[in-house]
Amino acid sequence: MSGYVTALVLTVVTVGSIVYLLRARRIREKYAAIWIALAIVVLVIGAFPAVLEWLAAALGVIQPVNLLFLVTGLVLFLVCVQFSVEISQLEEETRTLAEEIALLSAKVDAQAAATQAVAAQAAATTRAALDHPTDGSVAPASATPVDVDDPRPTAPGPTERA
Repeated sequence: MSGYVTALVLTVVTVGSIVYLLRARRIREKYAAIWIALAIVVLVIGAFPAVLEWLAAALGVIQPVNLLFLVTGLVLFLVCVQFSVEISQLEEETRTLAEEIALLSAKVDAQAAATQAVAAQAAATTRAALDHPTDGSVAPASATPVDVDDPRPTAPGPTERA
């Protein structure tokens, strides 16, 4: 099998794989478009090898294969640069999101502490109101302090009634 036929078969397999990954949502459209465009270029070169020979002669490259390796290296370099840019953007976005989460967590903690403080204050106010009623009613027996050394009898509480 010649190298051109191998290139054609590999190109068809590559395009099929990219389409599968795209349909399975494992690759984004913009990356799929890049890889499919590259596969089409390889398909054209595999189907019409004279195109590569003509380009090599036009650019002054003696062997068409050398031009192919040069173009492949440039494409891989550009893909690496593109991925580096995207990774840098994602790292920045991740850092920003982590900072926002930390700030929101601090706000939630502060609000929880404030809520607990308000609840504690409300409980203390309720206890104080039960211990010292202001409406003239008598505090329950359990709220009245009892002096154990006092010889006077105390009124039975709600649970002590006979």
